[in-house]
Amino acid sequence: MNATTTAYELRFASLLSEGCALSFPCDAAGHVDLDTLGEHALVSYLYARTTIGHDFSRPCVQPQALH
Repeated sequence: MNATTTAYELRFASLLSEGCALSFPCDAAGHVDLDTLGEHALVSYLYARTTIGHDFSRPCVQPQALH
């Protein structure tokens, strides 16, 4: 990744546990390439989308945190 490239993540904050969230790599518009997710990440992503408003808040797009 060069200095002009920005990576993004789609972040679902937990409504049940403050400070907990699920994040997935996405483009600047928030589109997640499901074909690139591993099985566990895909299941987690689909779960988060299904439980918006109950377990997770609506997702937001943000620059990807560097670890």
